[in-house]
Amino acid sequence: MTASIAPLKQRLSQPGLVIAPGVHDMVSLRLADSLGFEALYMTGFGTVASHLGLPDAGLATYSDMLGRVQAMAGMARTPLIADGDTGYGGLLNVQHTVRGYEAAGAACIQLEDQEFPKKCGHTPGRRVVPMEDMVRKIRVAAEARRSSDFLIIARTDARTTLGLSEALRRAEAYARAGADILFVESPESEEEMRTIGRSFDLPLLANMVEGGRTPVLSQADLESIGYKLAIFPVTALLAATQAMQAVYQGLRRQGSSARGTVPLMPFSDLTQLMGFQAVWDFDKRHAE
Repeated sequence: MTASIAPLKQRLSQPGLVIAPGVHDMVSLRLADSLGFEALYMTGFGTVASHLGLPDAGLATYSDMLGRVQAMAGMARTPLIADGDTGYGGLLNVQHTVRGYEAAGAACIQLEDQEFPKKCGHTPGRRVVPMEDMVRKIRVAAEARRSSDFLIIARTDARTTLGLSEALRRAEAYARAGADILFVESPESEEEMRTIGRSFDLPLLANMVEGGRTPVLSQADLESIGYKLAIFPVTALLAATQAMQAVYQGLRRQGSSARGTVPLMPFSDLTQLMGFQAVWDFDKRHAE
């Protein structure tokens, strides 16, 4: 069922903003994949949280994340953008990571210029490697991919510690090195976002994190600024966690869900989402 990777590259050459919701586990993957989005974003924050129960702070290994890419891309019909952190090491690791993610079925890999161990882009304490080190990583990534349809996002986290001008300088260097999409992380105002939009010809990615450092803007505003791709990495995870917290608190207080007030998906809908109809159909075909 692995999706073709070519449609994302083709779509980014056309007018309009591509919305990529964050998916963090196989339930969120199945649900988002069923709704007609043009891309999905395998969030590092959410995937590490759901898979390992740990913070997105460089604790997940290449093997941890490759397994998630294989599972998600293998099930999705929608092109999957996958967080590749810093490439999990040096230049040889970057080559290995790019080839692994591409072979797993991802349509696009995101690589960033943070020092190892990396941290979530909207949390404090992030530091970046020298620009030339990341330039070499992007060159290696571009050389390592088997197909030019497999896209490379170059992310810089320089804005928070070194300022916007340095972040723009780095993004330009990463574009020259072979990146397909530029991701200037954590601009802190709409005006900064507009400055980014005026600065590059390559497709630009906007990271919309509710409660993060960057304003969450409307689709129309993002398009007018010049963004081509908008990811919403933790929106669904925040909503799901809030709902689960309310459900668990209600069970703890009342000892039952009989008077629960949190809206629930009908169990029949959940069984359909998870593919039980195919199981039932199989059983009927092969009934003795």
